[in-house]
Amino acid sequence: MPELLKLPIIDLSSPDRISAANSIRQACIEFGFFYIVHHGVDKELLEQLFVESSKFFSLSVDEKMKLERKHRRGYTTMYSEKLDPSSNNIGDSKESFYIGPLEDETTLRLNQWPSIDFHPSWRLTMELYYQKVLNAGERLLSLIALALNLDEDFFQKIGALDPPMAFLRLLHYPGDLVGPNEEVIGASAHSDYGMITLLATDGVPGLQVCRDKYLEPRIWEDVLHIEGALIVNIGDMMERWTNCLFRSTLHRVMPKGRERYSAAFFLDPKEDCVVKCIESCCSATSPPRYPPIRSGDYLRERFRVTYGY
Repeated sequence: MPELLKLPIIDLSSPDRISAANSIRQACIEFGFFYIVHHGVDKELLEQLFVESSKFFSLSVDEKMKLERKHRRGYTTMYSEKLDPSSNNIGDSKESFYIGPLEDETTLRLNQWPSIDFHPSWRLTMELYYQKVLNAGERLLSLIALALNLDEDFFQKIGALDPPMAFLRLLHYPGDLVGPNEEVIGASAHSDYGMITLLATDGVPGLQVCRDKYLEPRIWEDVLHIEGALIVNIGDMMERWTNCLFRSTLHRVMPKGRERYSAAFFLDPKEDCVVKCIESCCSATSPPRYPPIRSGDYLRERFRVTYGY
């Protein structure tokens, strides 16, 4: 049985920013995961987020498929994704809905929305949550910059957030699935591709992390739900940026016999932002492990491998 993982809790409202940054540095080196509290997303909005998410996922498949994913926005069906290619199951037992950037009018038009006639408050709720969690993510990135011994506006100065490529993904894991000859997995083992992910959950357990991705057999630890907190994890791009100082940790979602909802907010840099080893993370004895690459090129290749496009 997996152990319970005790992750650090970071208070985004703390006046002692250096102490908060030091705590983040330790968390990113040791776990690649931590909680944030006082992030500006209130309890009522979190509750409404999952109410509206449930409304959409309770629709018939035919209705949901009217908003089938295009341009990385919209609905994805059960088993359409297999995050761990080595897994022997038919696909991950989850369905999801993607909402892309809201800042630019051109990219905003690419988003798809359920009919306002049937879901009058759906879009408003999602846009409000998106803006609130984006603000929390940008505040967090200033602390991450301090944690890397950089100016707190480092990510702004290099154009990573001008504007960022941020996607909200609503996730639904049905609770009554049984695989006849294979293990049922909600989300198979993977690390996130981008910069940072901010995750809200409805309190149903299932999220597990593996701190040592190279150890066999893998040791999985359960992540506890803390009411009102968001779970943050470091992505592969941030690991690359920091020359592997900060770890992008393997994680998965295992069914617990109960329906589960979550919302993952992927905060990634502007597409033409160049990701190259941060100076404070390399030296003569620890040279850069990866060549510079544009954020958009890196992410497109990762999606091509996962989704085949």
